[in-house]
Amino acid sequence: MTIPTLLSDKLTKAVATVLGDALPADFKAAVTPSQDLRFGDYQSNAAMMLAKQARMNPRALAGRVLEELGEDEMATAEIAGPGFINFRIKPTYYATRTRAMLDDPRLGVPTVAEPKTIVIDFSAPNVAKPMHVGHIRSTIIGDTLARLARFMGHRVIADNHIGDWGTQFGMILWGWKNCLSQEALEADPIEALLDAYKRVNAMCKEDATLLPRCKEELVKLQSGDPENRAIWERCIAVTKRGLNKIYDELDIHFDYWLGESAYNDALGPLVEDLLAKGIARVSDGAVCVFSDGFHKPQNDPFLVQKDGEWVPVPAIIRKADGGFLYATTDLATLDYRFEHFHADSIWYVVGAPQEKHFRQIFDIERMRGVKGADLRFVAFGSILGKDRRPFKTRSGDTVSLQDVIDEAVSRAAKVVEEKSPTMPAEEKAAVAHAVGIGAIKFAELSQNRMSDYIFDWDKMLALSGDTAPYLQNSYVRTRSIFRKIEGEFRAPEAMLLTEEAEIHLARLLVRFSEVVPATLDDCRPNLLAAYLYELARAFHSYYEACPVLRSEGAVRESRLALCELTARVLRQGMGLLGITMPERM
Repeated sequence: MTIPTLLSDKLTKAVATVLGDALPADFKAAVTPSQDLRFGDYQSNAAMMLAKQARMNPRALAGRVLEELGEDEMATAEIAGPGFINFRIKPTYYATRTRAMLDDPRLGVPTVAEPKTIVIDFSAPNVAKPMHVGHIRSTIIGDTLARLARFMGHRVIADNHIGDWGTQFGMILWGWKNCLSQEALEADPIEALLDAYKRVNAMCKEDATLLPRCKEELVKLQSGDPENRAIWERCIAVTKRGLNKIYDELDIHFDYWLGESAYNDALGPLVEDLLAKGIARVSDGAVCVFSDGFHKPQNDPFLVQKDGEWVPVPAIIRKADGGFLYATTDLATLDYRFEHFHADSIWYVVGAPQEKHFRQIFDIERMRGVKGADLRFVAFGSILGKDRRPFKTRSGDTVSLQDVIDEAVSRAAKVVEEKSPTMPAEEKAAVAHAVGIGAIKFAELSQNRMSDYIFDWDKMLALSGDTAPYLQNSYVRTRSIFRKIEGEFRAPEAMLLTEEAEIHLARLLVRFSEVVPATLDDCRPNLLAAYLYELARAFHSYYEACPVLRSEGAVRESRLALCELTARVLRQGMGLLGITMPERM
C-alpha cells in the first residue's frame, strides 16, 4: 500500500470520528505529494472541504482532526495556511520502506485490485507507405501505455489497426500492373510501392480517364478477384516486413495486426442495423448519424457553431455512392473488440485533430446502448522543427522514421566513441543503439503528450539535462560503484538514513510506487519521465554529499543499498518507457 493511501485511510478515520454522522458516507480524504518540501512530504485539504458542512472554521476542524490522529510512527502532522494538513514522513519510516523495496521485485508498485482487458490501438500506418516522423508519437506513447498497463496487472491487447483497404489501393493495383519495377520491388518494396502510387496519382491528374480505371481495379479487389487479391496480399506482406524492421529496432511488438480489411464484411450489416434502430437516417443519399440532443450544444460532437447558430455536422457512415468511411470501419472494429477480445476498455492513441471523429464514434456507441464501455481518446500534439513548423527535410519532404532511427544511432555512436574510445566495437554498437533509440523515445515521452514539441538532435543526445543519455549515464554510474567493491551486494538488515541527501533520495525512491499507477491512470508518460529525471538528479546530489565507498559499517551498507535501489528503479522505470539501460557508456 502506498504512503498516500495509508495516510488517506488514517485521515479519513480521524475525520469520521470527529464529524460522526455529519460526514458523507462516501467521503475519502485526498492526500497528495507536496509541491514544496518546506511544507512537508504530503498534504490534504480535507478540513477545508468539510468545514462548511461541519459548520467549523477550517483550521479549528484541522486541529480537532490532528488531535484524533495523535502520535504516529509514520509521520508528523501540522496545520498550515487556511487549514491544510501537512504530513512529514519520518526518516525511520522511509528507512523501513526502502528496506522492503530491496526484497520486492516490483519495487513497491502494487498491482490493480480488478484487472481489466484493455485494447490499445496505436501506430496504425498505411500499407504501401513508409512510416514517417509523424508516426513516432502514436507508436511510442501507445507502446509505453501497453507496458505500464501490463505491469499493473491488466490484460493488454496491442492492436496495429493498419490502413490496408481503401481508395488508394485502386491506384496501387493499377500501378502494380502497369508501371511498377519488379527490380525496385525486390530492392525496397515499400519505396517501390510508394513511387508507383505517386506516379499513378500524378497521371490521374493529367488523364481524366485513368481514375475510373483505378476504381475498377478496386471494385475487382472488393469483389474477390483472384489476381487483385493476390497483389493486395503481397502488398501487405512486403509492407509488414518493412514495418517490422522498424518495430524491432524500437523494441515494439503487437498482439494483432487487424487492419481495415478485417471488418469489411461487417460494414453493410452494421449500417442496416443503425438504420433499423433509427440511429442513422438517409440524408442527400448518404446514411448519416445526427445529434440525438443528449449533450448541450457546446459539448455535442455532431454540432458546430457557425454565424451564431448550431449547425449539424453528422457522421457519414455510408456515402451516396455506397462507399463506406472510416467511421463505419471504426464502429465495426469496436464491435469486434467487444465481442472477440471481451474488452473492458479500448484506448485510441491518435493525433489531437481526430478528436471530433472519435467523440462522434464514442457517442454513436452510447446511442447503440453499449453501457459501461470505457472508451478513451489518448490525444497528442505535433512534432515541430526548430522553425516551429512541422518537422520536415530541407527539401520539404516528410522525414521517414527509418531515417530518424538511423540518424539517432549514428549520432549516439559518435557520443559513445568520444566517451569510451577503448570499448570493444561490438559493445559500442549495442550501446550506441540503446542510447540512440532511448534518445528518440525519451524526447517524446518527457513531453506533455497534448503539447507540440521541437525535435532537437543536440538536446536529445546531451549527457546533461532532461534526456535519456543523462538517465542512462546515471544508471551506469550506479553500476560502476558495485564494480569497485569485493563480492556481491547483500542487502543490510536495516537501513540507516541520517543525512538530508540520503533522506531525500529515499523519499523519491519510495514514490516510485505512486508515480507508476498515476502515470497509467492519466495516460501521461511524462509523469514517469519527469520522476526518473528528478530521481537521477537526486542520486547525483546524494553521491556528491554522501561518500559511499569511503564510508564504513552500517552507514556504508545503507548507502550501497540506496545506490542499488536507485539502479533498480531507474532500470525498471526506463524499461516501462521502453528504454534499455546499458551497463557501461
